Amino acid sequence: QVQLVESGGGLVQAGGSLRLSCAASGRTFSRYAMGWFRQAPGKEREFVAAINWSGGNTYYADSVKGRFTISRDNAENTVYLQMNSLKPEDTALYYCATEGAMWSWDPKRYASGMDYWGKGTLVTVSS
Repeated sequence: QVQLVESGGGLVQAGGSLRLSCAASGRTFSRYAMGWFRQAPGKEREFVAAINWSGGNTYYADSVKGRFTISRDNAENTVYLQMNSLKPEDTALYYCATEGAMWSWDPKRYASGMDYWGKGTLVTVSS
């Protein structure tokens, strides 16, 4: 059973940085793409970033490009989201997610979601 546990959220001032982590278990982590999504209060969930199984390919939403960096450590079964230059509009519940298919990389499909989800970690950016 796939389990994803996010951590690293918190309160930060605008312009600050946070690093989110997502620990995965239940299958061979290094074979699957991973992603981050977020949902702000009163808004729909949106795609943030994705990374393929090796870390060699990444894909970002335009709203975070140049400010956020997704990475992974396959030895530690963990995916990260480094968030810099945070803005109040980045305030949201951030979810880690993963592909259901091994060796699959289809970032355009990820706009509508992935197959397994964590419970989220809250990021609040104050102005």
